[in-house]
Amino acid sequence: MNLHITDKLFLVGGATSGFGKAITTQLIAEGAKVIAVARTESKLQELKKSSNHIEIVAGDFSEESVLDKVLAKIGDRVLTGAVINSGGPPAMPVLDTKLSDWDEAYKTVVRWKIALTHALLPKMMEQKYGRLLYIESVSIKQPVENLVLSNAMRLAVTGYVKTLSQEIGASGVTLNILGPGYHATQRMENLFAKNSELKNIPEVEIRKTFSEQTAVKKIGNPEDFASLALWLLSSHSSYITGQTITVDGGLVKGTMG
Repeated sequence: MNLHITDKLFLVGGATSGFGKAITTQLIAEGAKVIAVARTESKLQELKKSSNHIEIVAGDFSEESVLDKVLAKIGDRVLTGAVINSGGPPAMPVLDTKLSDWDEAYKTVVRWKIALTHALLPKMMEQKYGRLLYIESVSIKQPVENLVLSNAMRLAVTGYVKTLSQEIGASGVTLNILGPGYHATQRMENLFAKNSELKNIPEVEIRKTFSEQTAVKKIGNPEDFASLALWLLSSHSSYITGQTITVDGGLVKGTMG
């Protein structure tokens, strides 16, 4: 299938690891151009070596100065789509959280995504085309153990995206969410370690337990996840907006998963 994204410009957050890196790699393979954003300059420089179609911005999207740098990098060019993605808040059970943890989680999971969306949207609406894709979590459909901050805050993003998609549905700009389940990313490795610590069970056993929770009995591949992301970033997805699609190997048991 021709995704019609050759020479099109995309913005990708969290571009040096996990889903962000997998999506960036596949966008470049399809001939697209990418502005890659991540916290670590050295990792971005390494990524940039893989293609002359990659531009980089180092920093944390939750800092307003980084948003300004990204907008300056885009300049007057047409931005076809954006992958709004970054790491989540720390793993912990409800009773271990403090109010300061919730304040920080709002900043790192919700606030910057609204700021970025509001910054990109006017130009996309003016050009009558755009693809905004938010990488959240399967926890939107089914809570993940010991991830209460993520479970709660990502639902706020869902409400925001769904509402906005209804308000601007005729604009040519679509907004969708992908909710990954258990994939082979550093985030999952951290979660395995946290559960191992809390339960005093070896990580290998924790990993097996997580795999067994899925219908397919295995941990997912970020590259497979990225394939769906690319389709949603393409013109083929014009009739899909305001949706939260879980990519979870059958983890969610509800019929609306």
